[in-house]
Amino acid sequence: PVSGRAPDGPTAGLSLPEVLALTVVEAAEACADLPRVCRQLRTLVDLGLGYLTLGEATPALSGGEAQRLKLASHLGSSQAGTLFVLDEPSIGLHPLDVRVLLGVLDRLIGSGATVVVIEHDLDMIANADWVIDMGPEGGKGGGTVVAAGTPEDLAAQEGSYTGRYLRPVLERARS
Repeated sequence: PVSGRAPDGPTAGLSLPEVLALTVVEAAEACADLPRVCRQLRTLVDLGLGYLTLGEATPALSGGEAQRLKLASHLGSSQAGTLFVLDEPSIGLHPLDVRVLLGVLDRLIGSGATVVVIEHDLDMIANADWVIDMGPEGGKGGGTVVAAGTPEDLAAQEGSYTGRYLRPVLERARS
C-alpha cells in the first residue's frame, strides 16, 4: 500500500517501523490469528525473550540472549544426535525465567538432543543430569576436575566448592 501500512490482518494500521517496535509479547498477541507466526513468537516468549523488540539488532543482545534466540530456531523438530553447548545461558535471567529455560532444555533433550551447559547458576546445576565441577579455584588455580556426578553426588563431596553451595539448593527443592 502507498501509505506503508498493512491493509488488513493482525498488524492492520501499523507501519513497518511500528511493527518492528513491538516486543515479542506484543507481536504474539497481535498475531494470535496467524498460528505459524504465533508459534514462533511463543517459543521466544517461552525462552524468556518476550521483552525483546522485533527490530532489535542482534549485536545488542547479551551472550545468553543470543544463545536462547539460536535455541528457538531448533525447537519443534527432531534433534536426535544434535549436540548443544551453551555458555551460561541463564545470565541475566530472573529465577522464574531460569525455570522456563530449564523446560526448554528438557524439550530439546526429549527430542533427542544432548545438551552441555557451562553454568554457575545453582538452580541450573541442581537440575542437571551430570555435573563436572572444575577448580579448585579460578584462573591459575583451576582447570582440574574436582568432582563429577549427579548434583546430589557433588553436594556430598566435601572438596567441591560447587557442592557446598549446591547443598542448600537441593535441600530447599526437597522440602
